[in-house]
Amino acid sequence: MATITFQGKPLNTNGELPAVGSAAPDFKLTNRKLVDVSLAEFAGKRKVLNIVPSLDTPTCQTSTRKFNEKAAHLPNTVVLVISADLPFAQVRFCEIEGIKHVIPLSTFRSSFAHDYGVLLLDSILAGLTARAVLVIDEHDKVIYGQLVPEIADEPDYTAALAVLA
Repeated sequence: MATITFQGKPLNTNGELPAVGSAAPDFKLTNRKLVDVSLAEFAGKRKVLNIVPSLDTPTCQTSTRKFNEKAAHLPNTVVLVISADLPFAQVRFCEIEGIKHVIPLSTFRSSFAHDYGVLLLDSILAGLTARAVLVIDEHDKVIYGQLVPEIADEPDYTAALAVLA
């Protein structure tokens, strides 16, 4: 279990992020066409997992925009924004914002949050994900991880993308 904060108040997650150097757990997430996809869908590519509680919040929107902008031209890299939002809402946000370099994926029928240790267990946010960034290499090994200490804060984009330089 990890402890983070939301507006200074402590929140607990169900576990820990996958450790740097470990194999990334497989996942099943739902894409814009309501098709479940797994880690294997992105085989041979480097993956940035921008894990957010909901694209209906300003910080989640900002991080999605920034990863869209900053990671768009990285070779052999996909950026996945992962949230509990339904795929319809994720697609609507991406279309309105002109986000074309990020793939939105939903946890709505998945054990992803539990398996990746980011499931929030308490407070009004229980059931959503903590804010985190994981970078996974082309061999599905975790090469960077950040569980953002304050859920209302943005992740460290520079550190996350530096491992891909």
